[in-house]
Amino acid sequence: LANLLRSNPDAEMATLATPVASMEVYRNPNCVKVVCDDRGRALYFSRSPIPHARSWDEKSLTANPPRFLHHIGIYAYRREFLMKLGTLPASPLEEMEKLEQLRFLQAGYQIMVGVCEEACKGIDTPADYREFVKRSSCRVRAS
Repeated sequence: LANLLRSNPDAEMATLATPVASMEVYRNPNCVKVVCDDRGRALYFSRSPIPHARSWDEKSLTANPPRFLHHIGIYAYRREFLMKLGTLPASPLEEMEKLEQLRFLQAGYQIMVGVCEEACKGIDTPADYREFVKRSSCRVRAS
């Protein structure tokens, strides 16, 4: 993640994405999708299935390079940009989608997106949190 900023001096921030591997993820509004340009800069983030495939082909989910990317909610920022974040007003796109990264894109800032093959399971909803607690809970034995 940090290397994305090192190798792209014009980008103010960077984030990660992973290929969408199922229709369930592609259609799920709790799984944020991102579309990038040819240089790996974010064009748009959405809760909707983007890009929209007018004619669906199952092979699209396994294409290389990936056609659909699931955003992983981790970021790296340049210090100067991080200090400005609190002064940027909310944008109309951010308010519609409820995605803070759209504030930065709409204000004209660049977000580099790195693609990693796999991601750990995110905690995006109360149900995800309950599942996490169930998976990670351990019992303490009395001595």
